[in-house]
Amino acid sequence: MGFSQFKEAIDSMEGYPYMTGIMGGEPLLHPEFEKFCDYAVEKLGYDHLGLWTCFPKGYERYREVICRTFKNIFLNDHTRPDIYHHPFLVAADEMIADKRRMFLLINECWAQKNWSASINPKGAFFCEMAAALSLLFDMGNGWKVEKEWWTRTVKDFTSQIEEFCPRCGGAMPLKRRLSIENVDDISPGNLDLLKGKSRKIDAGKYVVSDLKPVECMEELASYKDTEYRARIAARYGIFLVLNEQRFQTPHLKKDFSVSEKKKSIFEEYKEQYA
Repeated sequence: MGFSQFKEAIDSMEGYPYMTGIMGGEPLLHPEFEKFCDYAVEKLGYDHLGLWTCFPKGYERYREVICRTFKNIFLNDHTRPDIYHHPFLVAADEMIADKRRMFLLINECWAQKNWSASINPKGAFFCEMAAALSLLFDMGNGWKVEKEWWTRTVKDFTSQIEEFCPRCGGAMPLKRRLSIENVDDISPGNLDLLKGKSRKIDAGKYVVSDLKPVECMEELASYKDTEYRARIAARYGIFLVLNEQRFQTPHLKKDFSVSEKKKSIFEEYKEQYA
């Protein structure tokens, strides 16, 4: 997302009474991360901003920017062996032939009930997963990013549900996978669409789903403890304090020096996919 689009997105959130989160991928990899932060905190204020990150190695220089911009932070570096991922790339319409039953499940989707609406370069979306799928599969655009787009109700985003949710596995009762396995479960149709377009797929880091439902899904949030996040934050010389919103607020530790040697994004990618 370029800076002009980011400004448009932030401007559209003025007046929103809750939290506006910045996420990715990994936000710290963006070459204009500090510029983005300065604009966001000026327009929306420190109390209303959140950051979703893994604190990647080589970006410790952003520690002060993070602490002055975000009251709320969520850390997850996928190194803990009890973190599960839901198989969102298993398409609902490949799994359930009865469209009425499929949409009954979609109407009760846990992700939509617990996660956020989202803005990306293709517009504004009722659901973060819909926004991601629009980019991943080059599907339709979202709503125009304008003031108070976030006041829409269910009747306003029926068309987005009908377009994006059948391609998603969020509402489906599927076996979840440990994130440390570093592979994605995917349905055959979605796999065909991503061959030659996804580095992870082309590297063979996937498992083709058997499309079978399960009676009980693994708990996603078992890693939400303070020690796990404190260890991640310590890499940046940051300590965390639980706030009234049940998120954690970052603060700078004294006497922490940032190493001059930085790894590039390309070095990190080479290590991950070598």
